Amino acid sequence: MKNATDRISRRTALAGMGAGFAMPFVWCRGGRAAPSETVQHASFGASGMAGADIGSLSESPHFQLVAVADVDARNLARIKEQHKGVRVYQDWRVLLDKEKKLDSANISTPDHMHGPITMRAMKQGLNVYTQKPLAQTIHEARQLTIVAREKGLVTQMGIQIHSHKVHQTIKAVIQAGTIGKVKEVHSWSGKHWGDTSPVPKRHDVPPKEFAWDLWLGVAAKRPFLAGYYHPGEWRKRLDFGTGTFGDMGCHILDPVYMSLALTAPRSITSVGGSAGADNWGLDSQVKYVFPATSHTDGELTLTWYDGDARPPESIAAKISPRRFSDQGSIYLGTKGVLYTPYIDDPILLPESQFQGVKLPDAPSANHYTQFVDACVGKGKTWAPFDYSGPLTGTVLLGCLATRFPKMKLEWDAHAHKVTNVPEANAFVRRHYRHGWEVEGL
Repeated sequence: MKNATDRISRRTALAGMGAGFAMPFVWCRGGRAAPSETVQHASFGASGMAGADIGSLSESPHFQLVAVADVDARNLARIKEQHKGVRVYQDWRVLLDKEKKLDSANISTPDHMHGPITMRAMKQGLNVYTQKPLAQTIHEARQLTIVAREKGLVTQMGIQIHSHKVHQTIKAVIQAGTIGKVKEVHSWSGKHWGDTSPVPKRHDVPPKEFAWDLWLGVAAKRPFLAGYYHPGEWRKRLDFGTGTFGDMGCHILDPVYMSLALTAPRSITSVGGSAGADNWGLDSQVKYVFPATSHTDGELTLTWYDGDARPPESIAAKISPRRFSDQGSIYLGTKGVLYTPYIDDPILLPESQFQGVKLPDAPSANHYTQFVDACVGKGKTWAPFDYSGPLTGTVLLGCLATRFPKMKLEWDAHAHKVTNVPEANAFVRRHYRHGWEVEGL
């Protein structure tokens, strides 16, 4: 096991998975593929995470960026400088109407537009790389999974650490039975993507280069508020983001879901901070109960914490004298404990019991070039929608539960509904504003 100085930092891990994370708008390509092996690609989004995604995807010699859509003309001007000849659009729908020779797309927008753009792109036969969370609603996540499977498309969700050795090592440790059958898991994130304040009562004028109505997309119309929604703060808002849980749950629960081969939960109960009228809450604590798998000791209990919430002292004692990392998980098995700080080496505990036990040599891959390679028929993706759609749906059920604090929600995965609290089903699916409906959603 590596010592602390050798452990992987988040920055190092991300940088190693694509140069776009360190320098989102500057990259070099080591060679060019033959035209028959070139993926004609469109990006939905031109800055921030979209810029990072473009940079990382471009590490593949098979990748060619030909079109970009972004609601901010300033971002489009920058992307045209960086990619000579790229065609740009402010309206993503116009891009899909006009660009008829595309092979693939990345959807790297605010959460509320992941589902609509991804569905429309897949309906046109495009392979898609969609950022996490795959969708903003449970219904969208399910429908995207179904359509991707029906069309046989190459898909990948942007949970890049899924393909990193640290997450694959967790899977190998758990599935080897090193800590026995897992009884319960505690997972957390120290981020604070929530807001208990009311929406400001003011109307601001959006910048002339920024198409506010296009940014709203499927959401209902409302006044522009400078700095309140865009950029970044949309994660806190019910109509646009998914709070801390949706933002980080797909990352941190990924190895839990993968290693334990979990399916849909039987029940979800929120016992922490709750969502408000317009914004996601703070300090969430959500308890899931999952059906047993071959890697669990009967039904599995998983508890999620975010913001300032953390597992209780009884769990903290199991990793003492260590303190909780800012993000991570603890797996309690019948033969031991696995502590997994996010993007760091997993730790077997108690150390006296596992002294001399080496972690397995797990595989790793570049999550981005893996997608491009799969688009030209070279291998498969590791986080296709068949995997990442159900994972996203599970995370979003936790988000939904925070709207109904202290209420145990019984989930019927086959019927796709909450069976004991009918009013909760109003949030399984959202209604798009008139004129923005998307076939299949």
